[in-house]
Amino acid sequence: MGLANKATPNTSSRDGGIGVQMRDVGKHFDGKVAVEEFSLDLSPGEFVSVIGPSGCGKSTTMLMAAGLLSPSRGEIFIDGAPQTGPITDVGIVFQDHLLLDFRTAFSNVMLQQQIRHLPKKEMESRAHALFGQLGLAHAKDRYPRQLSGGMRQRVSIARALVHDPSLLLMDEPFGALDAITRTQIRHELELLWLQRRMSVLFITHSIEEAIGLSDRVLVMSPTPGRLVEEIVIDLPRPRPAHLGHYEVFNEYAGKLYGAFERMGLYSFEK
Repeated sequence: MGLANKATPNTSSRDGGIGVQMRDVGKHFDGKVAVEEFSLDLSPGEFVSVIGPSGCGKSTTMLMAAGLLSPSRGEIFIDGAPQTGPITDVGIVFQDHLLLDFRTAFSNVMLQQQIRHLPKKEMESRAHALFGQLGLAHAKDRYPRQLSGGMRQRVSIARALVHDPSLLLMDEPFGALDAITRTQIRHELELLWLQRRMSVLFITHSIEEAIGLSDRVLVMSPTPGRLVEEIVIDLPRPRPAHLGHYEVFNEYAGKLYGAFERMGLYSFEK
């Protein structure tokens, strides 16, 4: 799948996903504060990235949003209702693809159908469509050991989306990939999001990825993680491979680097 050269205005209706609200959420582990007073409003169909230094609680925040970790304080609401346990209408992608070595790529994706007891033919149709959109049609019968790192991560994304979730959570999904593959998969993910309009919470270390994918970027402080800055990204979609095509990209990047510099994470001589 080639990269798009022509951008169109961002006219998202933001109605294809679910809303997630976190109110003054904190998380402690054995007396150590990992996240403190973190608040988030993820609107239905919105793409929000969280960026911050290693160990600041980004992944912990995502797991709390999924209901896989209970907050030590604060409240979480899913579409306005208090969160009482793990969300089921969700897809999750981690940095490690977590594919089962003894199952083919297609069988790994169809695991969702078996676990969730969903209609097999409908799920197979969705899986075939995703394999086509992610450039995997030729690889559906291959095992993970026969796939490149980028292909394994594409299979992981297909597995997270095949049941058409309203919420997609991604924890540094491109962190182990080379720069060229990261750019290509970033583009493929954006096209899938434009088509499906699920809500996305995307955890990353990459300023370029955050700007390239997001409607908003949230900046977290070093541990204990707090929300210190929010930047709205207003760029046409789909966005190009080379984001420097937009002069305002450098302004957004400057704001993010500036936030890290104010926290003492960067120190550049003038």
